[in-house]
Amino acid sequence: MQDAILVLNAGSSSLKFSVFRVESATPLLHGQFESLTTPDSHDRALASVLERCTAQLDDNHLVAVGHRVVHGGVKFASPVRIDDALLAELEELVPLAPLHQPHNLAAIRAMSRRAPHLPQVACFDTAFHRTQPEVAQQFGLPRRFTNEGVRRYGFHGLSYEYIASILPGVDSKAAVGRTVVAHLGNGASMCALLGGKSIATTMSFTPADGLVMGTRCGDLDPGVLLYLMAKHGMNAAALEHLIYHESGLLGVSGVSGDMRELLASSDPHAAEAIDLFVYRIVRELGSLVAALGGLDALVFTGGIGENSATIRDRVCRDAAWLGGFSTHVIPTNEELMIANHTRRVLGLKGVA
Repeated sequence: MQDAILVLNAGSSSLKFSVFRVESATPLLHGQFESLTTPDSHDRALASVLERCTAQLDDNHLVAVGHRVVHGGVKFASPVRIDDALLAELEELVPLAPLHQPHNLAAIRAMSRRAPHLPQVACFDTAFHRTQPEVAQQFGLPRRFTNEGVRRYGFHGLSYEYIASILPGVDSKAAVGRTVVAHLGNGASMCALLGGKSIATTMSFTPADGLVMGTRCGDLDPGVLLYLMAKHGMNAAALEHLIYHESGLLGVSGVSGDMRELLASSDPHAAEAIDLFVYRIVRELGSLVAALGGLDALVFTGGIGENSATIRDRVCRDAAWLGGFSTHVIPTNEELMIANHTRRVLGLKGVA
């Protein structure tokens, strides 16, 4: 009988899962459930995951569960074992990530009900960015708001942490030097790494900031929101839906939020959306290079970054003014990062 770790990534309408042997970096099982629109559907999906684990793991048995938790606030700079006190603290962070945090915590609670004997570990998407200098985390707002948690947090941290962990084997100079990682997918962001540590990133208080994304607007003048409230009578809920679900590639193109469909389309608005996507990447690249004081390497990851040579080529062409730097395509592996953190927190023997 061999020990195994279940990794869960619960989204607003999906549940992704993987199972790793404690001694292995290769998943035994991997899959996801989509179109989960109610708490009951999330719970049924989790029950199905546990049933599948029982039926298909053969001589392996679960000994722990690792969770992706989007927000760890200022306090949590590393993964932690979950207990009731921690859950209460994470509940207080829900207002900082209302579209993600509730689903992360619901999966933890559901697992506690269905498998109370299994220890659980929370791995935070924000934790990797806590190495940033204070000036990189501040908004130009009155200090009282900063003190209550209104600051630049950054996200996709588990992805960036994985890239940083394997970069020494890909490009030794980049690993100790100045690297920008572009995590490009339906959600997209970029991160400046100095010696493998985050010093700046494009997402900030929420995962809606920075680059243009599939359905998220990215960087937006707050005056636009004030205008929409005054001119169109939009309330907070309407604005939230607009910036998260109606904007980005979908909003600009009017065709799709999926880059594959846009690249295959002859619609001029699709081309315009692609142009904006690339333009914003290159502009943010310049900003991150300024924070680094130069650039040794640019790494592409995420669904678009890994699979679209067209987007990579356009970004590199438009960034040629930066001079010589190496480029790499590295598939990310957030699930393995979570499994490794769970091993370490619980003291389980396994791969590093």
